[in-house]
Amino acid sequence: MSKTRRNRNWYGMMDKDGFIRRSWMKNQGFPDHAFDGRPVIGICNTWSELTPCNSGLRDLAEAVKRGVWEAGGFPVEFPVMSLGETQMKPTAMLFRNLLAMDVEESIRAYGIDGAVLLGGCDKTTPGQLMGAASVDLPTIVVSSGPMLNGKWKGKDLGSGTDVRKFATAVKAGEMTLKDFMDTESGMSRSKGVCMTMGTASTMSSLVEVMGMALPTNGALPAVDARRAALAHMTGNRIVDMVKEDLKISDIMTKENFENAIITNAALGGSTNAVIHLLALAGRIGIDLSLDDFEVGAEIPLLVNCMPSGKYLMEDFCYAGGVPAVLQELKNHLRSAKTVLGGDISAYYEEAECYNRDVIYSLPSPLKPAAGLRVLRGNLAPNGAIVKPSAASDYLLEHTGPAYVFENIEDLKANIDRDDLPVNKDTILVLKGCGPKGYPGMPEVGDMPIPAKLVKQGVRDMVRVSDARMSGTAFGTVILHVAPEANAGGPLALVKSGDMICVSVSDGSLELLVEEAVLEERRKDWSPEPPHYERGYAKLYIDTVLQADKGADLNFLVGKDTRPVTRESH
Repeated sequence: MSKTRRNRNWYGMMDKDGFIRRSWMKNQGFPDHAFDGRPVIGICNTWSELTPCNSGLRDLAEAVKRGVWEAGGFPVEFPVMSLGETQMKPTAMLFRNLLAMDVEESIRAYGIDGAVLLGGCDKTTPGQLMGAASVDLPTIVVSSGPMLNGKWKGKDLGSGTDVRKFATAVKAGEMTLKDFMDTESGMSRSKGVCMTMGTASTMSSLVEVMGMALPTNGALPAVDARRAALAHMTGNRIVDMVKEDLKISDIMTKENFENAIITNAALGGSTNAVIHLLALAGRIGIDLSLDDFEVGAEIPLLVNCMPSGKYLMEDFCYAGGVPAVLQELKNHLRSAKTVLGGDISAYYEEAECYNRDVIYSLPSPLKPAAGLRVLRGNLAPNGAIVKPSAASDYLLEHTGPAYVFENIEDLKANIDRDDLPVNKDTILVLKGCGPKGYPGMPEVGDMPIPAKLVKQGVRDMVRVSDARMSGTAFGTVILHVAPEANAGGPLALVKSGDMICVSVSDGSLELLVEEAVLEERRKDWSPEPPHYERGYAKLYIDTVLQADKGADLNFLVGKDTRPVTRESH
């Protein structure tokens, strides 16, 4: 029996405690030699029928197991909380940190030497990685993969992106309700995550870029046999990672995060990558701040996928996927280690692009300087973000009067009023949707265009909030304003009619109101009472960090790699 492997303290003990653990595991048919000291690999599965994005993970788990057995390991699958982005209320983001706690404590408590994280839906990938990073065992990711392209009347449909376009078209009288409802069944044609470059596909691509998954993890469709083969090879590789003691902290350095930020710009990736990367860095102990995201500000948009372009993830895969993008960016990338043990250059050194209408070249990009931009000013002292590649160029420098919605209920009740006092130059402001305020910071920052303006042909406006937006969304939307309104940030003091100035070129977001006036308003301000007063939600509200810190819980930042020594019997 190895004296170095972690599982020895569970299965290698020739006493009552070792007897109990081995005996109970044997009721599943495992033979004696499964406990001979070989690497025990935990397969951390977020499969759930309530998380359609992850509904194919049962099959991938079996492929991982085959790979583990083949490499001489002992695979054991265990479930953790599954976060169905499209199914959970009030928002899946409220539970990302709870998933991270579940993953962390499960990995710590069980006698495993390494972990394979099976996720895919928006919050499952970062939540699993956050939890695993806080234990810091050898770990690798296999994502569920995107759905096949949506189809309707001979046209491709994109998850989320087209839903928003069609809903606006119905409001404008340009699409019938029947046609709108007919697109529903054609939108999601297979297992897998959104097939646009939404948060799920962004994060599965970025874990590949950061070296935490094998090459091609980001774009292979969920139902493509090559994804099962990838899972098999991942099972092979994690066994070797345990033998090499190649841990998360050995792989995920500051350079890996910078590569993710740079590549996210080229992908037209989700704004949610900001909050997840910040939280993950906090677990690993890397000093990452909003300022670091400026490293991608001048990187051009190369990938022509919705919502920033016209194609979908299936097309992106066939065009060459993440390796082809890294090949274009190679002179911008940092040298960084991967789960293969070598440099990230091995992921792209032989990569080719097979369709230049899907993946553009660096000298001839789809859009210049497409990286996420950080805005600061008296309205967002700790920062806010905007995604220029999905915005309207003419609104990236804009000054206009605010129209304020105090909370989501106010927005839903009044946004389509015929007498709403707004025009195309108005800046819509939404409060009460930050980490504490909602709680959980939902994807409502891309407020709908008021019906009266939709009928006039308006399709974009500047919108400002302390919320997030879906990675499938688009528009000139300023998000993650920090501090949030419910934490007493300046956003709480904005009133309808106040002038706001946005300058993406200057990186500024200013409320054009005298400081003395704001001080008077602050004297009369008090936060809304919390929406939850018990359970996990109360714990979340009481301890959640602001968006610029990743919205993790303050007591979860960092890691604890101490061995567990106390016994249960």
